[in-house]
Amino acid sequence: MLKLASKVKLVLFDVDGVLTDARLILGDDGQEYKAFNSKDGHGIKMLQRNGVAAGIITGRSSKVVEHRVRDLGIRHVYQGCKEKLPVYRRLLTELGLRPEETAFVGDDVVDLPILLQVGLAIAVQDAHPLVRRHVHWVTPSGGGQGAAREVCEMILDAQGTYSAEMLRYFPGGGAAAP
Repeated sequence: MLKLASKVKLVLFDVDGVLTDARLILGDDGQEYKAFNSKDGHGIKMLQRNGVAAGIITGRSSKVVEHRVRDLGIRHVYQGCKEKLPVYRRLLTELGLRPEETAFVGDDVVDLPILLQVGLAIAVQDAHPLVRRHVHWVTPSGGGQGAAREVCEMILDAQGTYSAEMLRYFPGGGAAAP
């Protein structure tokens, strides 16, 4: 798995069930609310800072997602995708990437068409059993519970940038540094 992760230049995430815990919270006014994990967000920022792009391909459309991706600086955002695979293929062409240079993190059967094409297929721990059977790696944590952070750190480790990234948080490289 680490060999596959070492080639990744773009990580794509589903939203509901991956960056969130899959619950959809609706207010009386129809407003949709989602809870995102701040650690996942920091992982995505670290990944991008180390030259790996991040993107979103999701079946639902939500203003909440627009706000979150803007906060994280995610440029490749595709919402309302009834079929995700054509979007993935267009993105590969647009960015000039090969499938083995991409990873996708999903949780449900609608994610399988992309998961079966990418170089590194990842499911969150609480993904549908069929999805978990057809991926290279299943995260230790569930969707919205730090799974995206685990993906980001695993890729940083595979690409040899994790230790340097962690040293950023130890001014002077003190004895507590990793």
